[in-house]
Amino acid sequence: MGASDPEVAPWARGGAAGMAGAGAGAGARGGAAAGVEARARDPPPAHRAHPRHPRPAAQPSARRMDGASGGLGSGDNAPTTEALFVALGAGVTALSHPLLYVKLLIQVGHEPMPPTIGTNVLGRKVLYLPSFFTYAKYIVQVDGKIGLFRGLSPRLMSNALSTVTRGSMKKVFPPDEIEQVANKDDMKTSLKKVVKETSYEMMMQCVSRMLAHPLHVISMRCMVQFVGREAKYSGVLSSIGKIFKEEGLLGFFVGLIPHLLGDVVFLWGCNLLAHFINAYLVDDSVSDTPGGLGNDQNPGSQFSQALAIRSYTKFVMGIAVSMLTYPFLLVGDLMAVNNCGLQAGLPPYSPVFKSWIHCWKYLSVQVTWDENTPGMLEAGPSLHPRRMPQVPRRA
Repeated sequence: MGASDPEVAPWARGGAAGMAGAGAGAGARGGAAAGVEARARDPPPAHRAHPRHPRPAAQPSARRMDGASGGLGSGDNAPTTEALFVALGAGVTALSHPLLYVKLLIQVGHEPMPPTIGTNVLGRKVLYLPSFFTYAKYIVQVDGKIGLFRGLSPRLMSNALSTVTRGSMKKVFPPDEIEQVANKDDMKTSLKKVVKETSYEMMMQCVSRMLAHPLHVISMRCMVQFVGREAKYSGVLSSIGKIFKEEGLLGFFVGLIPHLLGDVVFLWGCNLLAHFINAYLVDDSVSDTPGGLGNDQNPGSQFSQALAIRSYTKFVMGIAVSMLTYPFLLVGDLMAVNNCGLQAGLPPYSPVFKSWIHCWKYLSVQVTWDENTPGMLEAGPSLHPRRMPQVPRRA
């Protein structure tokens, strides 16, 4: 893993592992937002087809094949498809859990191993914090290999609940039939359709997030118990009882608002940026040659290149926007474990935040330039004040 940039240390708390974790979360949200991307995959309209190369008969799109459910499959196949999605999501969650576990421990400021001295590309000596693999090896030494999966059960339940909720909402509130967009001229007039689809996806994402957030809070607290070696949150049912008894109903929804804001910003940012790039920057006019699409030897080759570029636009935009929305996820995770009776959420590891806005402002002023040490930074008040004066980089 390469060294992280100290200039973004307050918001990139978690280093490369944190950004990878954000990318994983963004991938889940990107899947929810991928409906707009399917428009670019339809064949060109009939008026552009060459007489010598007639366009094949139009096939029903995936959205039209969904029926009223709006998902993959309908009727008798719908439960099977939904179960398949739940199983695939569980597998991805289990494989990525160690990465998110390490990311969370770094976010709360738990650095059990001292930084090492190394050199950067310019030959300067810098301090490197342990990489993901070093951190994971330390967890295995303390808790064994099974320790890498602490808090996995509520995460699996949270993701399964989110998937089932989205599928149920598509059946109860099926998406309206939206005409597919094929060429550049159509895409310039399709902003209303993009807004309509994004609004629908935002509604589903917000509802599924609110229903699954209590399990997310339990998972976060189970994981940060590693810091103080507590055993307060052991099972899902017992954790529900403890949270309700100590914090009431609102205790299940701490950190929900920044997570919802992050989801909303991600969906709108990703979909709108992808739409404008595909509509105005991807130029497929070169395919409009007198000979038809492309040339006689390779008809449609030029237009296929434009379609290929558009098919990757949403993926690239998802990565870029996820970096911008990572501060919301960071604040939400910190609020989920703050002042909950665990060492990781109490001083000296962390101040007690009054609200997520207080946490946001606190993180915004954590790192300032150290004029006496060019190229390095001086840490302000940190979630972990026992850190070294100079902010080390993560290896």
